[in-house]
Amino acid sequence: MLLIGSNWLLQFDCYLLRFGEGAAIPAHTDRLDTGCHYRLNIIVKKAERGGHFICQTCIFETDRIKLFRPDVYEHAVSKIERGQRYVLSIGWVRQTTSKRQQVV
Repeated sequence: MLLIGSNWLLQFDCYLLRFGEGAAIPAHTDRLDTGCHYRLNIIVKKAERGGHFICQTCIFETDRIKLFRPDVYEHAVSKIERGQRYVLSIGWVRQTTSKRQQVV
């Protein structure tokens, strides 16, 4: 469910995501034409079993907080075997002044 989003001044979005039993997200990247994409995922409720976030590289990571570059690093969520998983996901795009994108 999209909570808020904008393409004006700062491109950003905020979602509340619900993953039910059997849900999974295959490994992928979210490519952009310009800018640097950042995403902060806050795990509000963990699944009883499964539903683990997998990312090649996180900028910052704790048990419930994941800050990463979805445009650069492959990421996925393992299959939820039992229960439900809720995530507050906030993403934004920082525009760069050059064609070369910084990888953080």
